Amino acid sequence: MSQYVDEVLEGLKKRAPWETLFIQAATEILHSLAPVLDREPKYKKNAILERIVEPERTISFRVPWVDDKGQIHINNGWRVQFNSAIGPYKGGIRFHPNVTLDTLKFLGFEQTFKNSLTGLPMGGGKGGSQFDPNGKSDAEVMRFCQSFMMELWRHIGPDTDVPAGDIGVGGREVGYLFGMYKKLRNEFTGVLTGKGQYWGGSLIRPEATGFGIVYFAEEVLKTKGESMKGKKVAISGFGNVAWGAAIKANDLGAKVVTISGPDGYIYDPDGITGDKIEYMEEMLRTDRMSVAPFAAKFKTAQFFAGKRPWEQVVDVALPCAIQNELNLDEAKLLMKNGTMAVVEGSNMSSTLEAVEFFQANCQKILFSPGKASNAGGVATSGLEMSQNSMRLGWSREEVDSRLHQIMVNIHKSCVEAAERYGTPGNYVNGANIAGFIKVADSMIDQGLV
Repeated sequence: MSQYVDEVLEGLKKRAPWETLFIQAATEILHSLAPVLDREPKYKKNAILERIVEPERTISFRVPWVDDKGQIHINNGWRVQFNSAIGPYKGGIRFHPNVTLDTLKFLGFEQTFKNSLTGLPMGGGKGGSQFDPNGKSDAEVMRFCQSFMMELWRHIGPDTDVPAGDIGVGGREVGYLFGMYKKLRNEFTGVLTGKGQYWGGSLIRPEATGFGIVYFAEEVLKTKGESMKGKKVAISGFGNVAWGAAIKANDLGAKVVTISGPDGYIYDPDGITGDKIEYMEEMLRTDRMSVAPFAAKFKTAQFFAGKRPWEQVVDVALPCAIQNELNLDEAKLLMKNGTMAVVEGSNMSSTLEAVEFFQANCQKILFSPGKASNAGGVATSGLEMSQNSMRLGWSREEVDSRLHQIMVNIHKSCVEAAERYGTPGNYVNGANIAGFIKVADSMIDQGLV
């Protein structure tokens, strides 16, 4: 069946060779499905690969807005509704200057399998714009969000497509988007997740992705008779994901020694805890592009300009920043330095070459792809959807408990799928196979649509 996979990938490359991120994601996922395709000819018979790599719908629109000086600006807006076989489309909205349709296709494709792994009835989608909220006033961000939603509202709904936040889209942006949706539709529904606590949001949601990563890392380490307690941890990024991961890693007795930003990384041998974690929040609010102020504030911290934290000797690495932030040379260095586990927190954190290296050395260094280990964010979004549907709110402890159990279940699904199809210990294969089977079988059940 590798020939079948190669034919599908070649088709993608011929149609859109410039979509390098999407092709990277498709290559990693499809190649790992070979054991399933060999055993189950029904997937080729029903052209599942050809169908699953094509979004069901791609929406493109312009977003005009006016800055505080009265100057008109035009941005692009997109929503990629990738797959709805197991539920309404679900996935974040990203505002970042590097966003392209290629970015959103790769994220929507990954989201399809990630959402499947949660066990919740959610399809995959992603949206966004190359709008940069950094340096913009609240009024400018509000006007942009309102303009963005004035087109998007036609294509979303609680049973159709439920967007959420992502990079550049936090509580402020979700609030502005929801407010305009509510006005246009004249209804109060759970159409966006990541909402404020007083108007339909869920407790734990801001921390959820980071919490889930650490819960998953704990399960990974258990397979070797280890735990997070006492482990030295490198985290990249300093946003919500890294912040949540730092909190939960400390809760489980680990020592977090790094965070990073576009300008470099921080190494703090005393550990990033307490008021240092609180300062991460302050940095995110005031300057999303720099971690250098951290070293200026805390004398035990060192700042390494223009570098990434994977050169440090640590037990566990949690990439929580952005795609392709860990390359082959860094993967080799982590293994050489004795790192036990690399657990992705960002989507497609590692380059394809790094992933292949980790897979080839899975008995020496454990590696989890983001679609499995960072699924805690969307899982908690799913829990928010459930609370909205029932018109109630769960306690912090209830949401955290449900999140923990979901991450345990995802880990179990990955391990069992990898073993069932002959690649024990390979979390990449396990995650892709477990996510794929549920979506693919549902597509077959529903006919050629």
